[in-house]
Amino acid sequence: MLFLKAENIAVEVNGNVLFENASIEVREGDHIALIGKNGIGKTTLINCLIGNQHITKGKIKNQLKPQEWGWMKQDATIHEQLTTREFVELENPILSRLKEQLKNAERMLSESPDDEKAMAVYNNCLQRYMDSNGFEWEAVVEKHLGQLGISAELWTISFENLSGGQKTRAKLARAMLNNPKILVLDEPTNHLDVESMEWLAEWINQFKGAVLFISHDRAFIDQVAGTTYELTENGTTKYDGGYSSYQLQKEHDQKTQLALYQKQESEKKKLLESISSYRQWFKKAHDAAGARDPFAKKKANKNMTRFKAKEMALERLENNRVDKPKESPKLNVELEGHGFSSRMMVTFSDVCFSFSKERQLFESISFSIERGDRIAVVGRNGSGKTTLLNLITGQLMPDEGKVLQHPRLRVGYFMQELEGLDPTLTVLDQVLELPSMTQSEARTILACFLFRGDAVYKRISDLSMGERCRVAFVKLYFSEANLLVLDEPTNYLDIETRERIEDALSLYPGAVVTVSHDPYMLGKVANRVVALSEGEFIDYRGSYSEWKSHRQIPNDEQQIQNEQERLQLQLANLLTEEISDDVDIQARYQERIKDLKARISELEQT
Repeated sequence: MLFLKAENIAVEVNGNVLFENASIEVREGDHIALIGKNGIGKTTLINCLIGNQHITKGKIKNQLKPQEWGWMKQDATIHEQLTTREFVELENPILSRLKEQLKNAERMLSESPDDEKAMAVYNNCLQRYMDSNGFEWEAVVEKHLGQLGISAELWTISFENLSGGQKTRAKLARAMLNNPKILVLDEPTNHLDVESMEWLAEWINQFKGAVLFISHDRAFIDQVAGTTYELTENGTTKYDGGYSSYQLQKEHDQKTQLALYQKQESEKKKLLESISSYRQWFKKAHDAAGARDPFAKKKANKNMTRFKAKEMALERLENNRVDKPKESPKLNVELEGHGFSSRMMVTFSDVCFSFSKERQLFESISFSIERGDRIAVVGRNGSGKTTLLNLITGQLMPDEGKVLQHPRLRVGYFMQELEGLDPTLTVLDQVLELPSMTQSEARTILACFLFRGDAVYKRISDLSMGERCRVAFVKLYFSEANLLVLDEPTNYLDIETRERIEDALSLYPGAVVTVSHDPYMLGKVANRVVALSEGEFIDYRGSYSEWKSHRQIPNDEQQIQNEQERLQLQLANLLTEEISDDVDIQARYQERIKDLKARISELEQT
């Protein structure tokens, strides 16, 4: 069943065309991903489909009633004191208001049980609430809260105090109250840990209705989408499957278009050469022909016919012309690591840290960050990932143990750069604050980070989070750091910019420690994984893909043998390392050798 069909939509904002020729179809059971650059108008397009915003051109055929849409918005603006249940109930503002009035009437009556006026107000509120099926509605709210895994003890907790995953569940419960036929999700995976993202993907895949969602999370799109639409300023393009399929199809389409463009250019060149030749022959024949020389005249006319035929062929070619595939602006960046010859950069020795006596985040952890490491820090929200980054950078000091930094270490901290942006400055002024930076150099480097033309005069306070992230990366570019510490560096970036950042990090000559919930990024960048879980600290020396496989592998003989070989290779590499004279580093080195030998011996006995 066709729920929605939009054809050739165009939207103008302040007289400027945001996008045009956008078309999309949504049928029952469809799972559709909408992707595109930040600021291209993805949320605007959804508002147009729902009927919340006017279109400039095109037409929309919407078969659904407004209440048959469920929209889980990216950011919900709510009162700080609103409980989780109250937040969900706000989906129906009329019943929410009636319920609040009934609660106030109950309170007044309990304070003055003999007051006839208070009794009359209470009876009136109760009757109105019952007439509106308020108690049945409350049962529906409780049902959806329970179905989405929000236990009763969370209902009275402030919505703001929920974890990212719990907030997503509450938003879903709110969006599902009217049993929508189309569920719309705007960046649903923002601030979710991997476990919560996997739960959300599974839940969506079991949802019977249609789903239309905006996302920059490539792994999530692969898990959920049956169709992917890309929105550009020139319209939408439909691709079957998720992000991986989109990549393959788009690459194939671009190659096909380029081959056709090159073929047409070759044909055009030949036609122009033929036209030029026939024009010259016609002129010579015409000049030679006289009124009494019919043979020369006939020859001239023959060249004229050929000349006109070639001109018509050229006209047909131009009318069916295929444009050369346009490459969208790339983030042209190569991060340079400041010279660093030593192997060890940061060493943790028996580090303990806690924010309270009740909860110990780290207990006696010991590990080192070495030159060339690209460490992915993974774990649930609240497991201590950002705390670990702050211990690495020296923003926090351990309760016990030591965190030793090499004297020549220079750290570039993405979160610190992001928070340190001056909202009153323009993008250009922010960069001109860097030492020895000239206006020309600043404009050049900002263009590499996609700030072109008048965009460099935008104030930091007026930038989107994605644009602020790019400014922060400009500052990292000039930091001459040999260790980059990144806390969710791609959270607000569109897919194209994420991929450029990943390319830069893959080529970065220093070390990188990053917290991210983006499996695509971690798979491309990380060569080591630090996993935090329930007070457990796991240092896995292998890629993120190997780590994922390692978590899921059953302990059969072949897999045990593979793990043995991997550990033996680590041990061999470790024994060839040059070791510092520092006593603590030597002790840590011996401890690592002892640990590897013990793990190999344990596997041999399995």
